[in-house]
Amino acid sequence: MGGGSGVSMVKQEEKNHKKGIPSAQPYAIDKSSLQYIMRSAIAGGISGSCAKTLIAPLDRIKLLFQTSNPHYTKYAGSLVGLVEAAKHIWINDGLRGFYQGHSVTLIRIFPYAAIKFVAYEQVRNLLIPSAKYEVPWRRLMSGSLAGLCSVFVTYPLDLLRVRLAYVTEHKARVRLIDFIKAIYNEPASTTLTSNRFIPAWFAHWCNFYRGYCPTVLGMIPYAGVSFFAHDSLHDFLRIPMLAPYTVLKLSDEEKQRRFQKNQRTPLTTWAELVAGGLAGMASQTAAYPFEIIRRRLQVSVLTAANEQEHKFQSITGIAKIIYKERGWRGFFVGLSIGYIKVTPMVACSFFVYERMKWHLSI
Repeated sequence: MGGGSGVSMVKQEEKNHKKGIPSAQPYAIDKSSLQYIMRSAIAGGISGSCAKTLIAPLDRIKLLFQTSNPHYTKYAGSLVGLVEAAKHIWINDGLRGFYQGHSVTLIRIFPYAAIKFVAYEQVRNLLIPSAKYEVPWRRLMSGSLAGLCSVFVTYPLDLLRVRLAYVTEHKARVRLIDFIKAIYNEPASTTLTSNRFIPAWFAHWCNFYRGYCPTVLGMIPYAGVSFFAHDSLHDFLRIPMLAPYTVLKLSDEEKQRRFQKNQRTPLTTWAELVAGGLAGMASQTAAYPFEIIRRRLQVSVLTAANEQEHKFQSITGIAKIIYKERGWRGFFVGLSIGYIKVTPMVACSFFVYERMKWHLSI
């Protein structure tokens, strides 16, 4: 119906652009095209990997606090404890100790970040096709759905990462395949095993999704608030009063090229980092209680006194245990470390993603 001529026109415009021939009309890659999806996936995967590598040492310490590891509970709750925990890891394991489980993190984070950013761009394109649809709830929904897509695909790798990071005793080198077998052979959920229509292999496979429900509950506010805050801060930092200080200075030629591709002029480095950091703090606060419950569920088989106790640990059961142990503050254990971790992480992630989009011409 005319779709073919539109595609050929876009391709011709791209060829003209590469040859330096002025465009007859604004040229932009279609957001629903495979080319755009692949480029945004590469940008997202690289941004996530850079961000996680930057904060890997803090991530390890925070995880040990969240899961109430018996060797580190005495350090939890203060910045002084953070320093002491870091010393403990350094003395026992050296630099390698701060990156224990990081290889699994990178294997997980590249597809996770790639899927998250691709899903966000695609869902946002559907929910916000033009400026008149640019309303808060649509931004929140776009971010939340993007987060749910990415976490479903990569959750088993996150579980493996948590298990690897939780182990602190000196042992012989444990292979990843041994962890996978151990998780599969753990007692399956009684809810699944009691249902005769669910095969045993499926019930055991669901062990890799232990803690998934609170993850989903936490991902809705986390991803939604993260993208919403980032986009809103971008708008705020572009207002005429701030633009001279926050928007990157470009040549007239570069401005014209970006206009033809419907690309916004990027923010300066400091403005982009501030927007990302504040977005990370807001999203972390909104979702942190769910993250605490999720981490405890992921290592519940390691902390339960016996098999029977483990079988009956649910979301509400874990929540009651946390509240009984530390009150409402128990749901925010390690949040200060979370802020220290998440501010540079999200700032780095959004910054690298925006710059990668710029260099990949999307």
